Amino acid sequence: MNNPFDPVALAQSLIQFNSVTPNDAGCMDYIESLLTPLGFECHRVVFGEGVDRVENFYARFGSSAPHLCFLGHTDVVPVGDSAAWTHPPFNADIYDGHIIGRGACDMKGAIACFISAVHQVTKEKGINGSVSLLLTSDEEGPAQNGIKRMISWLRERGEVFDFCLGGEPTNPTKLGEMVKIGRRGSLSMTVDVIGAMGHVAYPKFALNPIPPIVAFLTRIQALALDEGTEHFDPSNLEITTIDVGNPTSNIIPEKASATLNIRFNSLHTLESLTALMQKSVDQTKKLFESRFTWKTTFRPSAEAFLENNPVFTNAVIQIIKNHTGLTPIVSTSGGTSDARFMKDLCPVLEFGLLSCYAHHVDERVAVKDLYMLTAIYTDILATAFIANN
Repeated sequence: MNNPFDPVALAQSLIQFNSVTPNDAGCMDYIESLLTPLGFECHRVVFGEGVDRVENFYARFGSSAPHLCFLGHTDVVPVGDSAAWTHPPFNADIYDGHIIGRGACDMKGAIACFISAVHQVTKEKGINGSVSLLLTSDEEGPAQNGIKRMISWLRERGEVFDFCLGGEPTNPTKLGEMVKIGRRGSLSMTVDVIGAMGHVAYPKFALNPIPPIVAFLTRIQALALDEGTEHFDPSNLEITTIDVGNPTSNIIPEKASATLNIRFNSLHTLESLTALMQKSVDQTKKLFESRFTWKTTFRPSAEAFLENNPVFTNAVIQIIKNHTGLTPIVSTSGGTSDARFMKDLCPVLEFGLLSCYAHHVDERVAVKDLYMLTAIYTDILATAFIANN
C-alpha cells in the first residue's frame, strides 16, 4: 500500500481535488482524515453563505508552549484554458520529474510537505509543545471569510502562538533562494469625477471630467513616497486603469474614473496613505470648477509588517542552508498573503516552493523539491523549536 504521508503521494492527492477558490472540494476532509489518527484536534469553521461561503480548518497537536502554526490555503486559482495544459490540470500527473497540476506549488505541495513532516516528527521523535495547521479556502479569492475572520475565532478560543510558518511559494527559481520576513502593505483607490455630457462642438454646454482626472493623476505620479528601508524597497504607486466609457469621439463624457494601487513599506500606514491621497484629491479639486462632483473610494488590503523574532528567522535560515547549500535572501517582496492577518497573533515567516510556476499553465513542482522541503520542515519541527532531541 502506498504511504499516504509520502509528500509526493500526498501532493498528488491534494492536487486532484478541484478546489478553485473558494471551493475546498474535499481537501480539508482528506487532511482531517490524515491528522485525526495522529492525535490532532480538528475544527471546521465556516464563514459566509452562498457564493461567499468559505471553509476554514484548524488542527492542533499538543496543548503546551512553544506553539508553531503552519499557515496555508487549499484553494487554487482557475485553470484558464484547460486545452493549453499539456496534462489535465487536476490529474497530478508526474512528467519529467515534476508533478503537473493546478496548486502544485501554490500551495498544495507545501501543505503536503508539512503534513509529511508532522507525521514523521510525531511518530518518530515526539513533540514538546504544540504544532497546528491553519488552512482556508479563501486566500486566492476576496480573503474576507478566511484567515481574516479566523483570527477572531482563534482569539476567542484563547489560542496562543509563538511562531507561524507560511507555506506560500517564496523562492523565485530554486528552492532555498528566499525567505519572506514580512510583506508590503497594499492600498487601492478609485477616483470618480462626474461632469456633464455634451457635444464636443458645444463645450460650454458640457463639463468635461477628463482634465480633472488627468490633473489628479499627474499630481500623485509626482509624489516621492520614500526611498525604502533596510528591509523594504521604496513604496510604489501604480495607476491600474483609467476609464471614461466613451463610445464615440464627438461626445464629451459625463464621468471619468481612475484606479490605483500603492504597495508600501513600513514608513507608511493605511491611514497615513489614505490621508495623503485624499489631500491630493482636495488640492486638485481647487483647480477646477465647483460643478464637478468628486468621489473617492478606498479599499485597504494590508498593512506592511516585518517579522520580529530574529532567533526564529536565523534558525530557519540555517536549516534551509544545511539542506540546499544556499543562504536564502530575506525579503519582503511580492504580493500580499494571509500572513498579513496572522501577523496580529505572532511572528510570521514564509518559506515554500517556487514562485516562478505559480498561477501558470502547467503549474508544477519538482519531486525532489517536495522531499527537500519536507526535510526542511521536519528539521524546523524536530530541531529548532518544539521537538524532543
